[in-house]
Amino acid sequence: MTPEPANRWDEASAAQLSAVQALVYRSNLLGQDLSVTNYGGGNTSAKTFEPDPLAGEEVPVLWVKGSGGDLGSINLSGFATLYQDKLLALERRYRGVEQEDEMVDYLRLCRFGECATAPSIDTPLHAYLPFAHVDHMHPDAVIAIAASKNSQRLTQEVFEGEMGWLPWQRPGFDLGLRMRDLVRQQPNLSGIVLAGHGMFTWGETSRDCYLTTLRIIARAVRWLRRKSGAPSFGGPKFHSLSPAERPQLAGRLMPVVRGQIGANQPKVGHFSDSDAVLEFVNSERLTELAALGTSCPDHFLRTKIRPLVWPFDPERDDGTRLPEALPVLLESYRNDYRAYYQRCKGPDSPPVRDPNPVVYLVPGLGMFTFAGDKATARIAGEFYVNAINVMRGATEVDEYVGLSEKEAFNIEYWQLEQAKLSRMPKPKPLHGRIAYLTGGAGGIGRATAIRLLEEGACVVLVDRAVDALAPVRASLAERFGPDRVRGFVADVTDEAAVEASFRFTAVEYGGIDIIVSNAGLASAASVEETSLELWHRNLEVLCTGYFLVAREGFKLLKRQGLGGSMVFVGSKNGLVASAGAAAYCTAKASELHLARCLALEGAAHGIRVNTVNPDAVISGSSIWNGDWRKERALAYGIEESEIEEFYRNRSLLKQSVMPEDVAEAIYFFASERSRNSTGNVLNVDAGNAAAFTR
Repeated sequence: MTPEPANRWDEASAAQLSAVQALVYRSNLLGQDLSVTNYGGGNTSAKTFEPDPLAGEEVPVLWVKGSGGDLGSINLSGFATLYQDKLLALERRYRGVEQEDEMVDYLRLCRFGECATAPSIDTPLHAYLPFAHVDHMHPDAVIAIAASKNSQRLTQEVFEGEMGWLPWQRPGFDLGLRMRDLVRQQPNLSGIVLAGHGMFTWGETSRDCYLTTLRIIARAVRWLRRKSGAPSFGGPKFHSLSPAERPQLAGRLMPVVRGQIGANQPKVGHFSDSDAVLEFVNSERLTELAALGTSCPDHFLRTKIRPLVWPFDPERDDGTRLPEALPVLLESYRNDYRAYYQRCKGPDSPPVRDPNPVVYLVPGLGMFTFAGDKATARIAGEFYVNAINVMRGATEVDEYVGLSEKEAFNIEYWQLEQAKLSRMPKPKPLHGRIAYLTGGAGGIGRATAIRLLEEGACVVLVDRAVDALAPVRASLAERFGPDRVRGFVADVTDEAAVEASFRFTAVEYGGIDIIVSNAGLASAASVEETSLELWHRNLEVLCTGYFLVAREGFKLLKRQGLGGSMVFVGSKNGLVASAGAAAYCTAKASELHLARCLALEGAAHGIRVNTVNPDAVISGSSIWNGDWRKERALAYGIEESEIEEFYRNRSLLKQSVMPEDVAEAIYFFASERSRNSTGNVLNVDAGNAAAFTR
């Protein structure tokens, strides 16, 4: 059951805020509460008097959330500012519903001051309401009422005349006028329920508006709670797999999905087995309700009109046959989606979009969502949970009603939504790609992660040093966003841990594209002083560890079927022997040859395997902070403090090799720039003639 929203308004914090600052404060409080609205959903506004930058006199100005913003994180720059008088005067230009979209261009002409934020299509809905502060939210409890067959009657029953009601209508200028007219007819309203959509509330101050919004939502929550009694969605039909079994199966299935929908456009996945999801996917009415699609426009813009239901009986099947059924299910879904497009399209409709499903529902297991990036996939999942909550509430008190097919199409393929998509920045080269990186907490590892993240990839950092891994992951998450970085503690010499790390990657992101084996160590000792333990340790990490990562990586890449790139971080010592480091040199040489063998095996599957050979990467290296520095200095008869200068002068280019130099080479092999390269070696050593490949 959806909880009642908590009042988080702090009088002390808000007391010193201007009306505009209070708008930001109110918006953040509302947007950060998922019981009030979802990510990117809803909008808020305030009407204030500001000095006109041209005339100098004070004029009424509408501050309203701009197109595409998120209330939870919005700041002042996220609000569009418009002359309120000019907005009201636009009614004289309005030519009716059939020409409604042309009014959006007029909104741009109403901008106040140096406003650079695009006004949203909801701007007229705020402008024509005669209140200083207005909230438009999408709380599950209210949408459950709005998406019921008898939503008008239920609105009256729940709110007893405090909330008005309007039938479904696409947001725009005409809806703004209808809302204004309803308020004129019923001046004592506290808000309006929009059928199939959400709610508007208002107040004379930001605080009043905020409290009214919360009070209306809480009233709907309490009413639904009193009315609920029968088992949700007709009760359970299946039981869930155990908490341990669910990620195991998800890790096997998600790469299969990703492989079959991502050949033309890479996709990133998200898995959810929350209580709400499991209740729905295990229910008697799953297939029936899922086919009705979602109701609120914000929901299906991110989830498509309906999900794909992947039939599975967790009590009779172990899931091994699920992948066999997927191609037929996907082809049927694509054909249905294309037919829906053909039935509903108009002469000016944008071309048909990706016909693959976004949401996948599996009884006993949970929900997968796939999109072009992790954040979008996660948010799509959150929106479908909102839709589940709406369906639960609506079916417990009435009959759930999704939007008609034509209305759904008119939202999904709205030219204004298409324009919003066209304003999105061009995807970066690794957008939608998933990288797995061992030795992720070290200097080369961190630099490589940054380089891949800069180009749009999601990155899983794997390292055995938990104390070092945690801060690296945290810093990268802060810089690039938490959705795009994961950390996993594993020793590459531990077979079970390596298997678990790839399963983790598959569940977190849906699959894999790039594998960088970078875990390492360094040791030096004369042959007679090389213990068997030291010998084994070098081979375990630099040979066996690379083998284990490669083996599990090959399994996942082949199951996915999209090819991929594997990069080994080798060493100059794999090509050139060094006295006093037999164990290390031998292990590095074996690593290099393993990469060549894998290049032969991977080619038929589109899996490229290449090696980057660095030398003397001292900056940021944990290896050089240990005995290796002392051992190398002793071998060359120099002081430890002279080691970096020694290596720099030894190189042909007289340059120090930095972690970023190695990362650039890794990025080259990881990206499509090297799509025709496999089995190759790229030295990053500032020039070492003895290491020239022949």
